Amino acid sequence: MANRMKLHIKKGDTVTVIAGDDKGKTGRVLKVYPEDQRALIEGVNIVTKHRKPTAQNTSGSIDKIEAPVHISNLMLTVDGTPTRVGRKRDENGKLQRVAKKSGEFVK
Repeated sequence: MANRMKLHIKKGDTVTVIAGDDKGKTGRVLKVYPEDQRALIEGVNIVTKHRKPTAQNTSGSIDKIEAPVHISNLMLTVDGTPTRVGRKRDENGKLQRVAKKSGEFVK
């Protein structure tokens, strides 16, 4: 198991893919898998999943679903521009994510 570390993206963030087949695509983070350092992005990295027939689904199916993307291939998008992420303490002393390009705190 990889050591636990803070990730630069969270569920609900808008991210841009910076490497791979889907380079340039933008989407919302649906789920983050910190142990694998991967994230599931809406509409990105679509794969074909063949499902066997079961008692409930007697005919089986071929579905297009999203597969997780490694977080090193993602960049947080703030106000439509991809930016690196840093950490800074806010006025309450709490450590917050901050956009390197604009310098503003990320919600």
